[in-house]
Amino acid sequence: MVFSSISFLYYFLPVFLGLYFIVPKKFKNCVLLLASLVFYFYGERIYCLVMLLSIVSGYMHGLWIDKKRNTPYGRLALISSIVSSVGVLFFFKYTDFFIENINYIFSGRISPLKIALPIGISFYTFQIMSYTIDVYRNKAGVQKNIFNFATYVALFPQLIAGPIVRYTTVEKELECRTHTLEKTAHGIWRFVIGLSKKVIFANALGELCKIISRSKEQSVLFYWMTAFAFVLQVYYDFSGYSDMAIGLGKIFGFHFPENFNYPYISKSIAEFWRRWHISLGTWFRDYVYIPMGGNRVGVAKWIRNIVVVWFLTGFWHGAQWNFILWGLLFALLLVIERLFLKKILEKLPALIRHVYVLFCIIISFTLFNADSLGEAAKNLSGMFGFLDVALSNRETVYYARSYALLFLFAMIGATPIPVKIINKIAAGKRGKSFINLNKPVVIVLLLLVVTGYLIDGSFNPFLYFRF
Repeated sequence: MVFSSISFLYYFLPVFLGLYFIVPKKFKNCVLLLASLVFYFYGERIYCLVMLLSIVSGYMHGLWIDKKRNTPYGRLALISSIVSSVGVLFFFKYTDFFIENINYIFSGRISPLKIALPIGISFYTFQIMSYTIDVYRNKAGVQKNIFNFATYVALFPQLIAGPIVRYTTVEKELECRTHTLEKTAHGIWRFVIGLSKKVIFANALGELCKIISRSKEQSVLFYWMTAFAFVLQVYYDFSGYSDMAIGLGKIFGFHFPENFNYPYISKSIAEFWRRWHISLGTWFRDYVYIPMGGNRVGVAKWIRNIVVVWFLTGFWHGAQWNFILWGLLFALLLVIERLFLKKILEKLPALIRHVYVLFCIIISFTLFNADSLGEAAKNLSGMFGFLDVALSNRETVYYARSYALLFLFAMIGATPIPVKIINKIAAGKRGKSFINLNKPVVIVLLLLVVTGYLIDGSFNPFLYFRF
């Protein structure tokens, strides 16, 4: 089940919300946990057990760490928790990758296990790890109620595609949270905005990518149009899901962290990664980069830290070499920026810096989007005219014209411009009243449009479900 589906919007969510707000306060977590398990079971009947076992493991390790705190056994408990979490993730996500590479290097004949990847395992594994690490560091109190802990891990708004919510963020709200009409209204608005980003923009851009990839009339412009469409698609897809998760969390009284902050307006790669997938970036910063010394070490060790973090970031996204190279490409760009380009970039006009960042992002996400290194090489070759294709052709011009408005609105929507306009209108008393009165109308209209798209359309997967 996905948020952008008729079954979720008009069956699951209304029934669950009604039940959630009817039951007494002390039963709300139980209802939330039950709904989360039903939500996950709908898409992962077998692997629901894997998540439950991971929850029990994280809960027991937390108790063990707390009991043996400030003793040598406390560190052993922490290591055990990390090995257990990483071990499960490694088995399901990376076993076949290593088998395939061992077979390739040593001409082996080990049969791949062909294990399906449990949805959301990369996200809930990192949440459990952040909990046990923070308990060990004495930054989080141990959770002795297994139902509350299970609610934290399985919370369906952010379970399968983030943001990665740390236990310390919702620790108090698991025990006591407030529900107000204002929070609910804000949550509904945020959810509908995210839903619209996903269905209206991401799905349409995804359809264009599919059309172009199947076309036999390729051209250099076609390759660039595909790359640009995917860059916008992955932003609207993932940020749209994050908006929906944050909105649902707000309705239930939780405050989830922001995951995107207009990354495409960045003027450097370092800034881009402070704005893109913020919960993942800060997770690697706090649990890998800083413990290794961060930037408080010499240049050689700092480069080592950057390479390790970005190797892991790429590998986290998928068990393919193109993801690893994607991560290492960003490591290279960050090192070059800090050691050589920083002062030069600061002197350049903002427009040139934006173009530089967007160029790097388009190239990197072309690598990210490929199913293999061969496909990535082919797409990049096509973009730079190294394939035997025309610069443009009739089909390219047709699709460029057909999707011009979509590209224009998608580009504007990926900037703070719409929000700034709304805030400017709301600055005055009349403008604020106008916006508040018309928000419900906009929500209803957007839901009608989205519903029409969902009934009529077929392309609707979330890209980050792959990870």
